[in-house]
Amino acid sequence: MARKFKTQPKTKKGVNVKYVLGAKNKKAQEAEIKSTAKKYREGKLTKAEMERIAKRRSKNVTKSYKKASKKKRK
Repeated sequence: MARKFKTQPKTKKGVNVKYVLGAKNKKAQEAEIKSTAKKYREGKLTKAEMERIAKRRSKNVTKSYKKASKKKRK
C-alpha cells in the first residue's frame, strides 16, 4: 500500500508555499520552479543549467531565518 502524505498548501499557480516562502521575489521564484519542472519532464535540463539554477536560487533567499537552537544541557 502506498504512503499517503498530508496535502500541502499551494500558491495560485500550484507551487508548494514552502518553496517560495523565503524568496525576495515570490512570483519570479514560482515561475522559475515551474519552468525548471517543465524542462525536467521533457528531458531538456542539462547539468550546467541545473548548476546555474542552484546558484540563482541560493542568491534569491532572504537571510532572516533563525539558526537551529541547540538543546540545553543540564
